Amino acid sequence: MNAPIDAPDWRKLTQEQRDSGLNNTLAVPETAVIVAEWETLSAEMRARHPQYIDLRYGPRERNRIDFLKAGEHRPTLLFIHGGYWQTRAKENFTFCAAGPMAHGINVAFIGYTLAPDATLDQIVDEVCAGIDYLARELPALGGDPERIMVSGWSAGGHLSSMVLGHPHIKAGLLISGIYDLEPIRHSYLNVKLGLDEAMSRRNSPMAQPSGVDKPIAIVVGSGELPLLRKQSADFAAHRAAYGLPVIYEEIPGANHFTMMDELASPTGRLTTLVRQLFERTAAA
Repeated sequence: MNAPIDAPDWRKLTQEQRDSGLNNTLAVPETAVIVAEWETLSAEMRARHPQYIDLRYGPRERNRIDFLKAGEHRPTLLFIHGGYWQTRAKENFTFCAAGPMAHGINVAFIGYTLAPDATLDQIVDEVCAGIDYLARELPALGGDPERIMVSGWSAGGHLSSMVLGHPHIKAGLLISGIYDLEPIRHSYLNVKLGLDEAMSRRNSPMAQPSGVDKPIAIVVGSGELPLLRKQSADFAAHRAAYGLPVIYEEIPGANHFTMMDELASPTGRLTTLVRQLFERTAAA
C-alpha cells in the first residue's frame, strides 16, 4: 500500500504542474467520447427503471435520489457521482447500476448541490441528509435499510469516505478518490470550491486521527495520474496504520474514466468487490 514510486510531492510542483497533475480530462484525451457513451447508456438504464426517479430528499434542486430496484428486501449500493464537487450529475452514472443489479443489488444515485453554490461542508451535509432519507424510505421502496453500502467515484470517492460514519452505512467502495484536500486547495480547482485551510482539514480523511471502523475497499486505476494514485495508496496506508479494515487495489491499465467499466459489468472487479463487501457485512 505504498505510494506509487512515480508520484511527486505536490508541494514541490509548480502551479502549472500541480494543476495538470490533477486534471483528469486533460490526461485522458478520449474523455468526451467516454462520457457521451455514459450518458447514452445511463438514459437507456433510467428508461428501463423509471419507477423511482428523482425522489426528493431536501429543498435544493439537486437534492434528489434515483433508486433502481433489483429485488425485494435486497441490499442497496448508494453511489455518489464525481466531477471535483463542481461538475457532472447523478444522471451521468446510471449505467453503472448494471453490474450490481445483475446480482440482485439495488442501486441508488444521489445528487447534491455543486460548488460554488454550496461549500464542501454543505455538500457533505446534503449527502448525509440523503442517506437519512434513503434509510427511511427503503422499506416502502422494497429495500433493506440495514444493508446499505456507499460508493463513489473521484469526488464521490471523497464524499463516500466522509459519510462512512453514518449509522446506516455498513461498508464503502471508494473509487479513484481524493482524501487529502490540501493539493486541491492549492490548485485551479479551488476557484469554485473556496476551501480555506480549516475546511480543507476537516474534510480530509487523511488529516483525521484514526477513522471509521467499517470495511472498505479503496481502488484506483494503474493508468491514472500519479497524484491521484498516491491519494488512494496513502489513504489505504493511513487506515492500515490504525488497524482499520481496508482493501487496496489498482485496476491494471484503467484510467480515471475506464475505471467505471468495472462497476458497469456484472463480472467487473468493482462489482465483485461490492458483492464481497456485502457478504462480509452480512456475516459480521
